[in-house]
Amino acid sequence: MGWLGDFFGFSHGGAAAGGRDAVTPDVRAYSVHDLKQEVNLSTAIGAALNASGVAVTERSAMGNATFNRAVTLSSSVIGMLPLNLMRKRSDGTIEKADDHPVHRLLRLKPNSAQTPLQFKSYMQGRALLKGDAFAYKVPGVKGPQALWPLDPDRVKMKQADDFSLSFEYEPKTGGKRTFGANEIMHLRGPWSRDGLSGEGLLTLASEVLGLAQTTDQAAARLMRNGAYVGGVLQHPKGLSKEAALNLKSQFEDSYTGAANAGRWIVAEEGMEAKVLGATGREAEGLAQRKHQAEEISRMTGIPRPLLMFDETSWGSGIEALGLFLVTYHLLPWFVAWEEVVAQSLLSEREQETHYAKFNEAALLRGSLKDQAEFLAKALGGPGAGGFMLPDEARAKFDMNPLEDGIGQVPAWKQGEGDASSAQ
Repeated sequence: MGWLGDFFGFSHGGAAAGGRDAVTPDVRAYSVHDLKQEVNLSTAIGAALNASGVAVTERSAMGNATFNRAVTLSSSVIGMLPLNLMRKRSDGTIEKADDHPVHRLLRLKPNSAQTPLQFKSYMQGRALLKGDAFAYKVPGVKGPQALWPLDPDRVKMKQADDFSLSFEYEPKTGGKRTFGANEIMHLRGPWSRDGLSGEGLLTLASEVLGLAQTTDQAAARLMRNGAYVGGVLQHPKGLSKEAALNLKSQFEDSYTGAANAGRWIVAEEGMEAKVLGATGREAEGLAQRKHQAEEISRMTGIPRPLLMFDETSWGSGIEALGLFLVTYHLLPWFVAWEEVVAQSLLSEREQETHYAKFNEAALLRGSLKDQAEFLAKALGGPGAGGFMLPDEARAKFDMNPLEDGIGQVPAWKQGEGDASSAQ
């Protein structure tokens, strides 16, 4: 029966207490297994999840260089970008709500163990790999006082007959605990089969990751067990063992190593030197590994050059790559984060005047030359009114306002008289 028998509770054994003989299998009506244990999932059903026949686990997936780069890039960028809580004032202006408790959670201290970068990176990484990321909202006087992330493998979503949601959490120690929907911050991946829980890359890309793992293992076995020969010295006649050893020694002394690179061989007595290149089978294996790296790029949505492929898009095309990354990969995640912050951390009344907003400008600034050209147009000039004041431009570089309020005067009007009259 093999592992299927062990998994479903069927076993072959010897004589049982009930007087069964050794031929009759010990059949049990049912057996209980904890499906949350990674060892059960990876060894029992992991291999059946993809056609390659290998179990794709988080550790094996993150061992793939291309996939690791994609996941760490996405999670680290989300982690390092500022996520601000904004407030719409009654006069129509917008300001940072830095006096709101949620601002402290997003920008200063989500919990006592993590910085904002660490918290957002962890949540983003869980949502990418597992499809869901959960954080418990520690109650406070004026809303949540901390956000503690929960392992999604230990959280089970449940929906009641009245469509209300609850989250059953099983910690490493202690008994299970059930949280209401208003106690959990739930960041979900973009793809879902039931509309409630997300599907992570470990599931969606299991075929791609399994095949990539198989090709990497094949290459490793080839390096470990295969014989790589640089070339052959062929003599028209037979050589004695001593002559062959002397020839080998002389050849290595004169023609191997970096110092002897490019030297010509002097062949005697009809001897020929033949260089052995890569076989077609080896070349095919390299092409397969490259193809799987490209497939991972498609599954993750990260531009190929940002996954460290050897491309020609670097240099002048780096700005376009940043725009591609923001528009086609990060922007949906920005919206997901902004919406879950509003839904989970703000009251319905606060949602009318407050909202979360990522500041992606740090990814789109371009070179100093590009920034200078942009600010020159933003500040305007005679005959071409701008849309930015000098103090606003200085704030982009974390510079202090100009003295005497001159920074609140359009740049092209400065020097035309008293600053107060110009206002």
